[in-house]
Amino acid sequence: MFKIRKVKKLNTWIIVYSLILIFSACSKYGTKITSLPRSTPEAEGVSSEQILQFIEAVENSKNEVHSFMFLRHGKVIAEGWWNPYRADLKHTMYSTSKSFTSTAAGFAVSEKLLSVDDKVISFFPDQLPGSVSPYLADLRVKDLLTMSVGQVPDPTITIVTRDSNWVKSFFALPIVKKPGTEFLYNTLATYMMSAILQKVTGQKVIDYLTPRLFDPLAIEGVDWEVDPMGVNVGGWGLRVKTEDMAKLGQLYLQKGKWNGKQILPEEWIAEATTATIKDSAPYLKKNKKESSDWAQGYGYQFWRCRNNAFRADGAYGQYIIMMPDQDAVIVLTSETPDMQDEINLVWHYLLPAIQPNVLPVNDDALAKLNDKLNSLALPMPTKSTSPWVEKISGKTFSLTTNDRKYDSISFQFNDEQCQATIKTSLDIYQLSFGSGKWQFGETTKLGPTLIPAKAHFVGLPIPKVAGSYYWNNEKSLELTLRYIESPHTERIICNFDKDKITIDIQNSTTPESKSQPLSGEMK
Repeated sequence: MFKIRKVKKLNTWIIVYSLILIFSACSKYGTKITSLPRSTPEAEGVSSEQILQFIEAVENSKNEVHSFMFLRHGKVIAEGWWNPYRADLKHTMYSTSKSFTSTAAGFAVSEKLLSVDDKVISFFPDQLPGSVSPYLADLRVKDLLTMSVGQVPDPTITIVTRDSNWVKSFFALPIVKKPGTEFLYNTLATYMMSAILQKVTGQKVIDYLTPRLFDPLAIEGVDWEVDPMGVNVGGWGLRVKTEDMAKLGQLYLQKGKWNGKQILPEEWIAEATTATIKDSAPYLKKNKKESSDWAQGYGYQFWRCRNNAFRADGAYGQYIIMMPDQDAVIVLTSETPDMQDEINLVWHYLLPAIQPNVLPVNDDALAKLNDKLNSLALPMPTKSTSPWVEKISGKTFSLTTNDRKYDSISFQFNDEQCQATIKTSLDIYQLSFGSGKWQFGETTKLGPTLIPAKAHFVGLPIPKVAGSYYWNNEKSLELTLRYIESPHTERIICNFDKDKITIDIQNSTTPESKSQPLSGEMK
């Protein structure tokens, strides 16, 4: 008996010691043991075959999807990233940031730091205009959260690209409709929510959320843009990974509970995701509203969807779609010209794939799905060359005066790589492009953005990029520069004729029709 007990005791210590080694190894090599659990689609009542059909439909659509994650019953059942995008990279959230700001407001309300009925002017008595209108005096925190401020039109772009004190500028704008009565998307309102949170907590929203949301959910490496006064912009500018988005969605599905602990009040979850604003698309005709996911109502920085779902939603297709009836979360990051079309694919393929009970094992379908998910890649032109490689390699082209402030561009070709050096009035940028492959790197050259606000990108890490080049024809070189922690891509199309060059710079935030070609000649 003594020997048996001794052996059992020894085995227990072996198990404990093994666990210590495992946790130590996880820490050493960066393995996240706090990631969401994984499962297979059929085990969670979802058809692998229909998920595959969704992926194929996405690739045959006009939508450029960068990442996809599907959770059922709190477990990841399908996930994929289209190369050059990766699981370890963050992605610009645009207005999905608003749902994180709303979550911060929920924490502040639960800690009795503020109330949704508090008057907005009460937080900034020193920033008010000489005369406070009745509508401005009535404006509540709730009106900021529900996009019913009453300012017409949305003042965001004008203010954030022009002024340094956005709070003061917000208060200076007239409110022409009674607050709380009519929906009009207003990103500056979310900024004001962020500014209020910083006022009452003494911390930027990103810092306030760290111990309350990011740490419990094991969300790391987050960054968030600030305004010229050092306030997180709130309505955009957050960057997190795809799985981080999924975790927020799962937290809301679990009504604020995480690992058995209530970290955000259930009452706030219900309030934030209810359609406080019933008509969130007053511009749409009645016969169009049933088919629009923008006409189902708006809560506290969350959109209601069809099929009794709700979502966090960012420009160009950054989605966290939460489906309480199905206990599912769908996450997408992308750059799409048609955000409704992208959601339509979710309803058409993924919603019917979800069944109430476990499905029979389908090894063949699962294998095909996994093969597809593991080989996702955005289209890339094949290798190409031109006689002009020898003519321009090592040469510099001086550019005429232009509003982009580009002074010159030079090219160096070597080992199926092209290095373009762009000299501007501010800096010199060296960009690398691969032939038939992505060349990864970093650049201080700021990429395209929908909101070129003052202090844009201040304090953020150097942008990560992936570059590839292709000869469209003998005299036309196209350089593709993907900013792989954002939705956007910049294309620099260089056309050569004798010793002259014309350059057309295109991206989704500056339509081709508005781009201004550059011109110059070889030095």
